[in-house]
Amino acid sequence: MAAVDALIRERMQSDVPVIPALAEHLIAAGGKRLRPLVAVASARLLGADNDAHQLLAAAVEFIHTATLLHDDIVDGSKTRRGKAAAHLIWGEAQSVLVGDFLFTRAFDLMVETGSLHALRLLARASSVIAEGEVLQLTRAHDLDLPQDVYLEIISAKTAALFQAAAESAAVTAGGSNEQVAALRDYGLNLGLAFQLADDALDYGGTSDALGKDAGDDFREGKATLPLLLAVQRTRGKEDAFWRRVVVERDQTDSDFRRARELIIGTGALGATLDLAGDYADAAKAALSGFEASPWKAALADLADFAVSRPA
Repeated sequence: MAAVDALIRERMQSDVPVIPALAEHLIAAGGKRLRPLVAVASARLLGADNDAHQLLAAAVEFIHTATLLHDDIVDGSKTRRGKAAAHLIWGEAQSVLVGDFLFTRAFDLMVETGSLHALRLLARASSVIAEGEVLQLTRAHDLDLPQDVYLEIISAKTAALFQAAAESAAVTAGGSNEQVAALRDYGLNLGLAFQLADDALDYGGTSDALGKDAGDDFREGKATLPLLLAVQRTRGKEDAFWRRVVVERDQTDSDFRRARELIIGTGALGATLDLAGDYADAAKAALSGFEASPWKAALADLADFAVSRPA
C-alpha cells in the first residue's frame, strides 16, 4: 500500500498547479483506502508477483476520488474526510475538471497493466457508477422508494467499484474462472455491506467514522434504507413529519434529532446494520474456496471492518 500511495502521488502531478493542489487536499486527507486494499489483497491472494495490481489499485482510488469530487458538488457537501469540501475552496468548475483529470489518470494506469480484460471491467464499472448516481438523483426524496430499487442504486454507485477492484485484480493475477468469479462476488457483497453500514452511520455514527458530517444524508433528503424503513414503520403517525423534512426539505435544527430517534426507536437502524452484516457474511463465504493465507484473512477482516466501524 505504501507503493500504491507513492504511485497515486506521482500520477496526480501536473504542470497546472491547481490540479495537484486540489487532488492532494482530498487524497492526503486519508480515507480508508478500502478499494485499493481490495485490489492488492485479491491479487496477492492469487500469488501475484508483478506490479500490475498496484497500477489497478491506484486507478481504482483515482476513480473513487473523482466521484467524490463530483458527488460533493451534486450533494452540496460542506466537508469531506474532516476537511472543507474542495468545491468550497477552489470552486465547482475547478473541482469538476480536476475530477475529470483524475478519471483520465485512472485510465492511463489501466492501460499500463496491459490487460484489456481489466480495462474493460473498470471502464464498465465507471459507467455503472454514473448510472447509479443518476438513478439516485432521479429518485431523491422518494419516501416510497422500494428496497430493491435502493439496493440497485447502491449496487451501482458503490458496490460496482469494489467488485471491479477485486475482479480486475484477479484477472491480472491469472486467476481461474472460478477464482475470478469468487472474488467478483466478494467485492460486490463487500461493497453492499459497506454502503449499508455507511447509510446507518449517518444516523448512528460520528463525523470521524463517516469522513463527512453525520446527518448529511438526512439534510440532503436522501432516501436511504434506515429512513425508508422508519417511514414504513411509522406510517399513519409521522407522515407529515417525513414529508416536510424529506420531500419538502423544510427542516429545523431539531429535526435531525427527531428523525434519528424515530430511526433508532423503530428498529430501522438495527435492521439496516443486520442486512449489512448479512452481506459481509456473504463476502466472507465467497472466499471459502481459497486456501488459508494472510491475504485471505485480510480480505475477511475487510468485510468485518466494513460493518463494524466505530459509531
